[in-house]
Amino acid sequence: MLSASPATSAPKGSPRFDNRIRTKRKGWLAPSVENRIDAHLSRIEAVLRLLPVTKITVETASFDLQLLKNPDISGKEYQEGEQLGFWNIREYVLCRDGHVCQHCYGRSKDPVLNVQHLKSRRMGGDSPGNLITLCETCHKALHRGEITLKVKRGQSFRAEAFMRIMRWEVLNRLKASHPELEVNNTYGYRTKHARIANDIANSHCADAFCIAGNLGAERLSEFFFQKQTRRNNRPIHKLSILKGGLRKRNQAPYEIKGFRLFDKVACQGEEGFIFGRRSSGYFDVRKLNGTHISAGISYKKLRLLEKRQTYLIEIRKEEALPPLPEGRGLRA
Repeated sequence: MLSASPATSAPKGSPRFDNRIRTKRKGWLAPSVENRIDAHLSRIEAVLRLLPVTKITVETASFDLQLLKNPDISGKEYQEGEQLGFWNIREYVLCRDGHVCQHCYGRSKDPVLNVQHLKSRRMGGDSPGNLITLCETCHKALHRGEITLKVKRGQSFRAEAFMRIMRWEVLNRLKASHPELEVNNTYGYRTKHARIANDIANSHCADAFCIAGNLGAERLSEFFFQKQTRRNNRPIHKLSILKGGLRKRNQAPYEIKGFRLFDKVACQGEEGFIFGRRSSGYFDVRKLNGTHISAGISYKKLRLLEKRQTYLIEIRKEEALPPLPEGRGLRA
């Protein structure tokens, strides 16, 4: 008779699912997601060190998935009239469909988007499963009877799950690290509704202003813009060794004539950052939006203002963004 040893006597070092990090630590997130979360939290902590903040509001998503699933949900957030519910549904449908016409998929080149009922509002209601994104061209052709939609009613919320992971994690970590502060969440459709209702020009600063909720405050015309820089600190950057033990150098030296990559400098009467360097002492100086101040200027004409940091800071004038190329309402 043959006997078998227990499964627990597997060879040492054999792969096991118990060794996977996701089974060891609850709440594991991919390193790329963790990096984005840490970047957001570090900027919030920087503001908290400078200003006497008493309340934090985080825009967690473009739409409220809970309200979509249960339109009868109660609470002060849902007692502001039917118009807010309309904005929530519309933003969800546009985001779900990738802001692309679901009939021609952009072939018409029409930038105006409408949210169309698959069945009439009386028969199918305003639920997301009965709505679809159509461009203005296809929308008019549908009502003229020239085209027929092949899409059926009913779509899941699966596509939005990953997008929401990072945003909710930021909110929950803020609540845990700052129990002394009031930490709330809001949604993009509420922000957009507040901006339009108060006739505020579309911009990233305007959205932040509406998220804060103090719509009577006096606004500034400038804001601080920050950009995170790469560190080049991975082992692959350190261990490229040639024969003879020499480290491979396919780039200019780390520092040239007292200047380094991403140093903030005064150049031709403007403030900019070094985005490129040459061993000869000539530098590529740009704004953080990529605008060239000089593509190749001598170090003799530069003045160092600030050594490079992980986050580069630039003062910008607030400018209104162009309106989104979308329709304004649900149409049937």
